[in-house]
Amino acid sequence: MAAHPAKKGAAPAQQAGVHAAPAHHKPKYVSAKGVQTLSVHAGHVSRAAEMVVPKSVMKQYVPGTSPYKALDRMPGVSFTSTDPFGVDSFGANLYVRGFFMNQLGVTLDGIPLNDQTYQSVNGLSLASAIIPDDIDSITMSQGGGGVDVPSTNTLGGTIRFTSSDPADKLGGKVSQAFGSYGSYRTYARFDSGRLNESGTKFYTSYARTDEGMWEGKGDQFLQQVNAKLVQPVGERSKISAFFDWTDLQQQNYPDLSLGMIHNLGWRVPHLYPDYKKAYQWAQQCNNSPNNFLAYPGSNGQVNACQMPYYDGGQRETNFLGGLNFDFALTDHLTWHTTVYGHGQSGNYSYTAAASAASTDPDLQVATPNGVPLYQEVWKNSQQRFGVNSSLQYRIAHHKIETGIWYENNNQTAGLYNYLEPELGAGNPVKAVGPYNVYGPADRVYNFRWRTNVVQTHLQDIYSITRNLTLTAGFRSLISQTSGGGHENDNSWAALDAGGLPSGSLHATGAFLPHFNLDWRVNRHHEFYIDVSKNMRAYEVSGTGVANSLFSVPNQQEFLRQKAQSKPARAWTYLGGYRFTTSIVQLDATVYHSTLMHELLAGARGTMFNPISEEFDFGRISMTGANGSIAIRPLPGLVITNTLSYNRGRYERNITSSAGNYYPLKGKSIANYPTWMYKASIAYTWHGLNAHLDANYFGRRYYSFMNDTSIGGYWLANTGASYTFKKLAGVRDVTVSFNVYNLLNTKYIAMMGENNNPPVGDYQSLERGATREYFGTISAAF
Repeated sequence: MAAHPAKKGAAPAQQAGVHAAPAHHKPKYVSAKGVQTLSVHAGHVSRAAEMVVPKSVMKQYVPGTSPYKALDRMPGVSFTSTDPFGVDSFGANLYVRGFFMNQLGVTLDGIPLNDQTYQSVNGLSLASAIIPDDIDSITMSQGGGGVDVPSTNTLGGTIRFTSSDPADKLGGKVSQAFGSYGSYRTYARFDSGRLNESGTKFYTSYARTDEGMWEGKGDQFLQQVNAKLVQPVGERSKISAFFDWTDLQQQNYPDLSLGMIHNLGWRVPHLYPDYKKAYQWAQQCNNSPNNFLAYPGSNGQVNACQMPYYDGGQRETNFLGGLNFDFALTDHLTWHTTVYGHGQSGNYSYTAAASAASTDPDLQVATPNGVPLYQEVWKNSQQRFGVNSSLQYRIAHHKIETGIWYENNNQTAGLYNYLEPELGAGNPVKAVGPYNVYGPADRVYNFRWRTNVVQTHLQDIYSITRNLTLTAGFRSLISQTSGGGHENDNSWAALDAGGLPSGSLHATGAFLPHFNLDWRVNRHHEFYIDVSKNMRAYEVSGTGVANSLFSVPNQQEFLRQKAQSKPARAWTYLGGYRFTTSIVQLDATVYHSTLMHELLAGARGTMFNPISEEFDFGRISMTGANGSIAIRPLPGLVITNTLSYNRGRYERNITSSAGNYYPLKGKSIANYPTWMYKASIAYTWHGLNAHLDANYFGRRYYSFMNDTSIGGYWLANTGASYTFKKLAGVRDVTVSFNVYNLLNTKYIAMMGENNNPPVGDYQSLERGATREYFGTISAAF
């Protein structure tokens, strides 16, 4: 849980559905006797070399599992999470070739998500954007991504999610899953079928997920409603509308440090629901159990009342809607426009011990009722609206496209302290609210921002010969954010240095080019080269929250860093080769990325009394190689192996915003392993499907100075399902059984949730989910 963000012509791929499609064709999902695995195809329509995950792969997971887990099978991708479904936004951790999830351009049906993380108020997490069962396919760029993608995050590439269309026939689907720790998940969908001669059709679906927590008490609850309507217009045009509503109520897992794991073991739960113990520990720290005094902090042992806390959680509501217009204006000219809106309201909390001795002003709390505990709550909201429109014209061997994207986003972020009751005077405040049970909040601060983004792009896809295609284009991006702190408590230290950070930030990239050359030598061999430059706009977040200029302590520091900062940019160069036959497919890529002026935060001290520092890393280089081979030795049997290497290095020594010098040059990047190996075997026979996946993740450095790290580990999953085409008058009845973390591996899923330490240890880790079992039954009608 975020413990105090304020500190914080191609041959068919007959082998297992793996295939390559030429650059000028749409991807096809080819089945090998019902088996489909990762589909890979070369760049098409403004994109570099890309990898596609069809719906059949996602079906191998427990319904409701994050689609990012399917991407985790790909070379160079690392996805881990604290919960088995991967929907906990505080514990989800996605990296692609060394780039974190908030450095990737993520879209759903052309709507930019920007994949909001635990540390920012920007965009929307995938888990809250769509029910996984309603996703049709995923496309991920191997290079820098297409210039047509509407995103301010596209440093390390793009991921595009496409929702499924309503079925042509009246029907629906239901599924019910049960799992370990009292978990269950329900999904129901109704398809209207074609309602008239014009082909009007829609679907609506509902999903409810209740995850029991494998550590401590509590649960993680998520419910969603999706709807989609498609209206054909003539033979080649259509209008579609998409809607999503999400209600998220989750208690979160505690943040750990290496010292806590070493001294206390792998299970250090919150004290919830034992409010009496939490109260007494906060009241008399010296009377706490000795084992909780064994955690070594940066200045010796940490007081017991500072370390474990009663509970923490999040409550978030999202509304997302969009209209897509796809029109063939002539035989050569097409027009596509997406109009969308998104509203979000979120509360993120934990129970803290009151301490007037803290050096952090927002922790110097003397509660009016004398209770040694209080509830800290971060209240974030955003309302954003946008339009993305493009024209595509085909002439001779060229496909020329131009377009414009505009978005307006209004965001707020505030920190509030709420009273807890005396012992015996009532129930404690719930982590998911309501919070004002025992009186109004003590406001610590509040921020407001307005961000406007304009992006234009122009590109040409030139078919030089039948087998040789060149994509060349560029985008121009302008992002302007204005606002900042406008309310704060009189005791806030920022008042002594000009108040809370406030002002405007501009990020401009007039020429962000992208080039891709794809050469299909013959039906077996393909080469491709991809080069791109990308920029990431400034993020917004409250004081102390990582990776934003607005998160610095005061106005004086904001103005100083603003004068020195530049928006992050990245150059990515990639070359690849693909070999395809009916038995085997081999893919190999090499790449080099140079990341400039990435702004990150580091933290020292304790989670309840941190010392935050901002870093402009100047220059980071990542050189790597990915390889995969998929073999189909027998009908229905697929064996896949992938190997990834990434040599990521900081290229200069730096001085932090706090004036501390760190000789970082030559040190490895934090949180991403140098080596990853993945193996999977899948077998299909008639209605039976079984699979086993085993992934190895190498050592990951925890501190920027590399003096602390997390060792390598193996993580395995397995599952089997059987489908009855017809049973008791119902079709496609499927029974499945899955085991996550088969070996019950003890591993760290989230690293750096509350920022990484520049040196040493810090309470900013979350353990990955333990071994869990799930059974599912589903049917269509």
